[in-house]
Amino acid sequence: MSRKDDKNQTENKEVKDQVEEAIDDAINELDEKADNAEVESDSSEELTEEERIKEDLQKEKDKFLRLFAEFENYKRRTSKERLELFKTANQEVMTAMLPVMDDFDRAMAELKKSGDENLLKGIELIHNKLKETLKAKGLERMDIEQGSDFDSEIHEAITQIPAPSDDLKGKIVDVVEPGYKLGERIIRYPKVVTGK
Repeated sequence: MSRKDDKNQTENKEVKDQVEEAIDDAINELDEKADNAEVESDSSEELTEEERIKEDLQKEKDKFLRLFAEFENYKRRTSKERLELFKTANQEVMTAMLPVMDDFDRAMAELKKSGDENLLKGIELIHNKLKETLKAKGLERMDIEQGSDFDSEIHEAITQIPAPSDDLKGKIVDVVEPGYKLGERIIRYPKVVTGK
């Protein structure tokens, strides 16, 4: 556990201890009032005073429960926000790496055309190592194929051309630039050409 987590837990414990102490003080104060009320008043007044003290005690308990629930919600919310931050903390670096991946893909396509096997193998090794490293950090390429349904929520249409065949109308004809996800979040939408 990191120092920051230890500090947060210590602060959470201190707040919880302060709340419990305040409730104990309120209960003791109410008990003292009840004891004083019994001594000072007669039996009929004792019941009404006792009922009032019980009502005050119930209010304090209710107040404590609400405060405790609010504190638990706060802890849960901050924990969730922290996890979300850790998942997307490297988004800026990953976004900066995407053009490098695109250049590698274009270079690989050109090297395959050249026919130099040794050069192709060497560049392929570097390309695969880069892809696997980025994948281990949460970067995932979105697989989109020709003929897939176009969805404006996850695709970015850059142009629309007459469909080469009837089955490609309203569907993806070509993928110009691949899209990438970092965890569950899309950090670059795939640029596609659709058929009309």
